[in-house]
Amino acid sequence: MSFRDLREFISLLEKKKLLKRVAVEVDRDLEITEIADRTIKQKGPALLFENVKGFKTPVLINAFGTEERMALALGVKSLSELTTQVNSLISDLMNAPGQSGGGLLGKLQALPKLMDLASKLFPKTVKTGPCKEVIIKDKPSLDKFPIIKCWPQDGGRYITLPLVFTKNPENGKRNCGMYRMQVFDGATTGMHWQMQKDGARHFADTQRKGRDKIEVAVAIGSDPAVSFAGAVPLPPDVDEMIMAGYLRGAAVEMVKCETVDLEVPANSEIVLEGYVKADEKRMEGPFGDHTGFYSLPEEYPVFHITCITHRKDPIYQTIVVGRPPMEDCLMGLAIERMFLPIMRMHLPEIVDVHMPFEGVFHNLLLVSIRKSYPGHARKVMHALWGMGQAMFSKVIVVVDEDVNIRNSSEVIWKALNNIDPQRDMEFVMGPVDVLDHAARTIGYGSKVGIDATRKLKAEGFTRPWPEEMRIPPEVKAIVDKKWKDLK
Repeated sequence: MSFRDLREFISLLEKKKLLKRVAVEVDRDLEITEIADRTIKQKGPALLFENVKGFKTPVLINAFGTEERMALALGVKSLSELTTQVNSLISDLMNAPGQSGGGLLGKLQALPKLMDLASKLFPKTVKTGPCKEVIIKDKPSLDKFPIIKCWPQDGGRYITLPLVFTKNPENGKRNCGMYRMQVFDGATTGMHWQMQKDGARHFADTQRKGRDKIEVAVAIGSDPAVSFAGAVPLPPDVDEMIMAGYLRGAAVEMVKCETVDLEVPANSEIVLEGYVKADEKRMEGPFGDHTGFYSLPEEYPVFHITCITHRKDPIYQTIVVGRPPMEDCLMGLAIERMFLPIMRMHLPEIVDVHMPFEGVFHNLLLVSIRKSYPGHARKVMHALWGMGQAMFSKVIVVVDEDVNIRNSSEVIWKALNNIDPQRDMEFVMGPVDVLDHAARTIGYGSKVGIDATRKLKAEGFTRPWPEEMRIPPEVKAIVDKKWKDLK
């Protein structure tokens, strides 16, 4: 199912008793973080704070904080269903007219599916929407919203779940990304455009063209599929709103902004319009990040607000990141399930991939493969380091297909038994996540690939590879019948 807006999602969560309304007065500084952190760690409900000290606007947090709620947000029964859906989409595209393979019958069968899909995917412009109920052009200010301070040493309050819209200055194509925004004052914020992200690329292209600023729009509190799409690492110039349309099964309705030449989701709770000047930066941070450590202060561009629009009674949706597990971990898990089929398109030997929460996305990538030739595991490592956001993977561990990479005990046991450290570890240099505080410099450092697969003779292993100890199935069956009496 798809949701028309954030409120419809909240209603479903409440109906399923997956949301708690908090009537007790709370402070936006640190108190909401502490309550949310405790709730998330206990796999508790989504929280709607209705009595934030000094504000009328309620705060929604932990909306995606369990696998069940993340699946509900994306309209699937379980996140594994995302893998099935993307597999089906890829199959339809491979059999589409103009593609080789599948035969004439396959092409004809795929055509209606693709036409129906296209009608649902592509965003459509509407004249107005709920986000236009209140329009503030005269001295717009963020001071009216309960933007939270997450952690004690944070440089300020942060907007942590924004959908930041820009246009590619070269071709006008839209990008939507999720970049934290430190509130400097009522009319300006930081814009945390990391160097490898599309927003930063648009900003850099604007500077190269000699333009003095880039227009920006920020939507807060759209329907869950739209919000999630902003966090998905799509290839450059692929519109995230098309991905949102696919996830929600219906086109995203977009509305033109008041003061900038951009469009935003019409169902948003709050919209900020403005610009980022090409020659202006300000110190941003520290920020308690998803690594569980504070990212250090650095200079980042500054966002100037020219207009704010919002619903008459807006809901402010936010998120707290920190030591895992946190709400963003579940968003990462959903992304992982979606991108598995795409990885398999390039690397069909991949059986499964997994980013354990403790690895905070970039520190650890586990991969199981069907190994068939010498050096196969190393080939997979290098291919992943050249594939989109996977390039940030600081440690890649490759195991055989019979290893359940979602069982950390099994992975550690098999990997440590299978490696000769000097032979099976490969170090490389390259781009790393800018949040990696251990890297020798920002955005650049070393990475390691660990080949924890069974070794072949051609890889220099001359001894017999030992068999894993297992009880025969027939004995297991006999013991199964006797087990109740034995207990």
